[in-house]
Amino acid sequence: MLKAALAAGAVLGAAGAGAAPALARDRVGERMLDPTPACDDGDDPTPPQTEGPYFKPDSPRTGDLRIPGDPGMALAVTGLVFTRDCRPVAGALLDFWQADYYGAYDNAGYRYRGHQYTGADGAFALSTIVPGLYPGRTRHIHVKVQAPSRPVLTTQLYFPGEPRNDTDLIFDPRLLMDVRDDGAGRAAAFDFVLDSTS
Repeated sequence: MLKAALAAGAVLGAAGAGAAPALARDRVGERMLDPTPACDDGDDPTPPQTEGPYFKPDSPRTGDLRIPGDPGMALAVTGLVFTRDCRPVAGALLDFWQADYYGAYDNAGYRYRGHQYTGADGAFALSTIVPGLYPGRTRHIHVKVQAPSRPVLTTQLYFPGEPRNDTDLIFDPRLLMDVRDDGAGRAAAFDFVLDSTS
């Protein structure tokens, strides 16, 4: 499975398929992360997950879900969208939604909801906060990913080291982001592999 580069600059500066930034091993808690591997043809597609009850269409187009004055630790999520044959997907739609610091979803408006499109290199970047704990679930972020004129992948992203990962019946370790402290909050990375070829 692909792992995204941990530094936003490394992800956004990737020249294209097969480019693997040379990263030193980085400590996340007590776990050491491996260097980002090269993209390999035939990587397994990102697994789908339930949409849940709180998706709303027509979210605003934005890569910044932060709300001025709201509590919460800053979180920057970066990554790439690839096809199974390792080609970056330009213009892929990513629609994110999540709970706020208190674990609540905004069903009346569009707080902590937004969509964006990947660049020519397949890269995306999201600024948000670490979501609060929703009752019965571990910490997570929802996302829909769609390449132009292709089916929608609906899935969720997870945080390593969360106590509720072991008790959440929906949790899938294949959807763990690489997460580290970055001084201003937390930085996370995840690469999506869509079940298609170019």
